Amino acid sequence: MKLTILTAISGLAVLVFIFELVRRRQLREKYAVLWGVVGIVVIPLALFPSVLNPLSRAIGVASGVSLVLFLAVVFLLVVCIHLSWEVSRLEEETRTLAEDIALLRTELRERVNQ
Repeated sequence: MKLTILTAISGLAVLVFIFELVRRRQLREKYAVLWGVVGIVVIPLALFPSVLNPLSRAIGVASGVSLVLFLAVVFLLVVCIHLSWEVSRLEEETRTLAEDIALLRTELRERVNQ
């Protein structure tokens, strides 16, 4: 029972924290939706953990808790891959902008020296 309450409180804390980050404009909306869904899913699963037992038995997983843990790991893996993609894209954009600035500075120096 204590774990159920603790998990529900954690889900609620995630929602409050995400809302506060969006309010302060420190988290973009596309990520806020993602983490908001996580918080919304965690709360009912925390309050009613046996809901996933029939699904886990149908899939062949030992218990609903094991299924939730597996899905959480898969979810975090997908988030890590997405963030790696975003970082790669931003690095390429930053490199392109640095090259453009270097070319503009060179052109400006040539015009000033003429």
